[in-house]
Amino acid sequence: MKTGLVTDILGYMPFEKMLDTCVELGIESLELGCGNWSKAPHVNLGELLESAVKREQFMDAIQKRGLSIAALNCSGNQLNPSEEGTLHKAGVEKTFQLAGLLGVETVVMMSGCPGGGPNDQTPNWITHPILPQHFNMLDWQWNEVALPYWEKAVKSAKEYGVQKIAIENLGYNLVHNAETLLKLRKEVGSMVGMNLDPSHLFWMGGDPIAAARTLGDAIYHVHAKDVRLERGIVDAQGLIDVKPMESFASRSWNYVALGYGHDAAYWKEFFTVVKMTGYEGPVVLEMEDLTMEPLTGVKKSMDILKETLPRDFETKLRTVLVN
Repeated sequence: MKTGLVTDILGYMPFEKMLDTCVELGIESLELGCGNWSKAPHVNLGELLESAVKREQFMDAIQKRGLSIAALNCSGNQLNPSEEGTLHKAGVEKTFQLAGLLGVETVVMMSGCPGGGPNDQTPNWITHPILPQHFNMLDWQWNEVALPYWEKAVKSAKEYGVQKIAIENLGYNLVHNAETLLKLRKEVGSMVGMNLDPSHLFWMGGDPIAAARTLGDAIYHVHAKDVRLERGIVDAQGLIDVKPMESFASRSWNYVALGYGHDAAYWKEFFTVVKMTGYEGPVVLEMEDLTMEPLTGVKKSMDILKETLPRDFETKLRTVLVN
């Protein structure tokens, strides 16, 4: 279980400065945003696809520091019925292609969320179906949009040499928990597994430890990300909160640095149970705590990650090789 980082949080740093910072913090692998929802601060997708020389320079900068690529990330909504969905489909395809060229086994992405019917122009995440038409909408989303797309996406990923597609369990997506991931996997095969992100289960009222046991060998990637339920607010208002993330002082829950929502004892159990499922891949920190500076949040989160992962860490700093 290597430590990793979703590098977008250090997007204000130039590429090589980000790499050196990761080494200094004891981070061992990288999850690199390639576009769609990510601004791709450290990946020039077009340039890397076009130039073997640029790809060699890119990989050399990573590998000479003792780092590796845990995954490429193209999270977005490729099932969006608007022009955005078309653009995100292209971003997914290019990310599959780059992963194959770089020899990266895993691509992290979202399942996507279509509209509620063929005439919709905006995505419709149906979370509380009551009337018959609501269930008809869900059936249409899965069978007419999602499954046909994913059958093609899996085939395309295989052709490019991708070995695993890790779908994150984020709300606003058809796949948002273990049950929906296993539903998709049953239809399109074992190329698809889960990027288990515990933070989203927290705010949806689930238990990541139970989810890990349910998923078993369908866990393809793991994010280390925490949520705090804000006492006094969540008790009165519940978990459904539509205020923007920047309104953290009045929200019922917030993404927080690792350890600021759940203590080290919880994370020790979570990571141990994940390992018990047979998962030996990277555990990648995703830091979205808006109450602290990005680098501060990464440092504090890494302290918890090193304390709680079921493995030993070297005490000496690795040598940073720079030009």
